[in-house]
Amino acid sequence: MKKAQSKKTRKAMLFARGLIIIIGGFITAYGLEAVLIPNNVSDGGVTGLSIVGSQWTGLPLGILIAILNIPFIYLGYKQIGKSFAIFSILGIASLAISTSLMHHIPTIIEIEGDTLLVTVVGGIIIGFGMGLALRNGGALDGIDMLAVLLSRKLPFGTSDLILFLNLFVFIVVSTVFGLRGALMSGIAYYIASKVIHIIEEGLSSTKAVYIITEHADEMMKEIGDRLGRACTLQHVEGGYSKKEFKQIKCVITRLEESKMKETIQDIDATSFVTVYDVSEVRGGNFK
Repeated sequence: MKKAQSKKTRKAMLFARGLIIIIGGFITAYGLEAVLIPNNVSDGGVTGLSIVGSQWTGLPLGILIAILNIPFIYLGYKQIGKSFAIFSILGIASLAISTSLMHHIPTIIEIEGDTLLVTVVGGIIIGFGMGLALRNGGALDGIDMLAVLLSRKLPFGTSDLILFLNLFVFIVVSTVFGLRGALMSGIAYYIASKVIHIIEEGLSSTKAVYIITEHADEMMKEIGDRLGRACTLQHVEGGYSKKEFKQIKCVITRLEESKMKETIQDIDATSFVTVYDVSEVRGGNFK
């Protein structure tokens, strides 16, 4: 019975993830068709090459997005796994179909002579859509997968290769939208990458706090009373002094950080405290 319920729950989660990835593709297409492309601003990666190809050949953007991403989907299947490839197919198909449906959608921002606002708004929209897809196990653009593969064969990091590959993309973009359009496209891509990072890491970031104190029991009690957070107690030893200490570990939200500092100051101002960013938390009283 429990296995059947677990299987049903897993299917529901997979369906929800797939639906969110489709929505991500729809949002990204809206950013492209309603903001960037009408103002002669492109995106990076395979989508940017598809936009250029559409301008050169007159072929629908959606068709080129689907075709140019095929080798990268195969690459993702080989390097990352079957589920990633399936979710990526879902996301890229959603992006391709949505761009075709929205091709004649009214432009929400059109400013002659000043496209900075266009790049900011467009970058935020497409970054949000792509971030939703990546957070749920899929991808809307294949150039990042290529960079990962090349980093294993060449003496360069993944981020360096992504930058290099997109420099090539923006050089190609300049042949259609001009140098100014290529520069604005680069800014939009940078903004989108930052938004993607925020979506992947979560909007309400969490932090892990490590506290070495001689008043561990009192500190944990106050943290529980004031913040409602449970703590983990570890016994540690000084590398030089060989003295034994008690170290408290507690995970809190960003909004609770100031209250945590106040609690530590009140109980033991001489305690040794380190704080780390946490990308994801599961279980306990975190949702």
